[in-house]
Amino acid sequence: MKRREATWLLGCVVMMLASAMPVVGQSGSPAIVQEPEVPAPQTPQAKIRRRVLLVNVPVTVMNAKGELVSSLSAKDFLVTDNGVVQKVMYLDLGPTPLSMVLLVETSSRIEPLLPGMRKSGILFADAVMGPSDEAAVVGFDESVDKLTEFTTNHEAILTTINKLKCGTQRSRLFDGMATAVDMLSSRLQWQAAGDLPERRLVIVIMSEATDVGSDGRLDAIVRRAQLYNIAVYSVGLPTTLAQLEAPATDVRHPLTPQGIFPQVAMPGIAQIPPTEDIRYGYGNLMNANMWVLKNVKDQITGHVLEAAGEETGGRHIATFGPTSMQRALDEIGGELHAQYSLTYEPKGTSEKGYHKIQVQVKREGLKARARPGYYIAPPKS
Repeated sequence: MKRREATWLLGCVVMMLASAMPVVGQSGSPAIVQEPEVPAPQTPQAKIRRRVLLVNVPVTVMNAKGELVSSLSAKDFLVTDNGVVQKVMYLDLGPTPLSMVLLVETSSRIEPLLPGMRKSGILFADAVMGPSDEAAVVGFDESVDKLTEFTTNHEAILTTINKLKCGTQRSRLFDGMATAVDMLSSRLQWQAAGDLPERRLVIVIMSEATDVGSDGRLDAIVRRAQLYNIAVYSVGLPTTLAQLEAPATDVRHPLTPQGIFPQVAMPGIAQIPPTEDIRYGYGNLMNANMWVLKNVKDQITGHVLEAAGEETGGRHIATFGPTSMQRALDEIGGELHAQYSLTYEPKGTSEKGYHKIQVQVKREGLKARARPGYYIAPPKS
């Protein structure tokens, strides 16, 4: 009996084992899982890196009436780099945020014009400085002084301009320009590091076209401005008007020979009989203006502020009174916020040194103004 039970128990075990084994071809058979193949290690290949240089050129386009034109596309522009035609990659039109330095002369020579300069502060804060722009204010006479650091607070800029005061007679214009370039180049470094949004760099100068006592040289300063793509705009203060509005002092000796002047010429002013008479309170302004236009036209054009504007893609506006100062700032503000931003990658030209840019509009009757060139510094060894 015990043997029969053992045989029966052994049979049950065999049947259970058989039922648990898979059957070949059965649809419910488990899927075969393949282990992922591990790729054989390969020798790392050196990556080829090429520095891509993109040149950005702010461009102002005007028609024959001097009105800004804002309806062009990339195909309307012809751009050459060192004489080689380039393809315009991007063309934008609209308010690009600005980083600006307002550089203001504070020498005693322009003291009669100071009230008008203060009044112009509202135009700079509202017309030149846009909602997203930042600005700093620098004054210069015998020294160069940072009056306000970079800020987006329009009220702070306006307050600084309203509180301008005159100092000594010297006018270190070039050193003031060098300081402005240094300040803007530091902002460019912050942009490159990603700590500041990208902005266009601009210097706006309110000054005579005269330098007295600077250590820096204009050509070196302009070259640095070109290197950092800084545009220089300027409002020329009318030295003649300042002298006319100052109290007249006649220091002439009654026996002074004709054509001999008892004092040195006023800075930036041709020493001629009509202007000297006005200087001492005896002349007629209209006669002086007519004499200048007929005889010394070449002497009142092509000065340092005009040259700085032309070489950096900016602009110089000469003025002859406080109202003109305000109108000049209004024009500069309108231009800065209605420029095209043209971008291209230089092809077929040298990678180092100075590059000459020419921007033309293919449509008849339209004229483009842009910076004439840029520098590419050689790679650091």
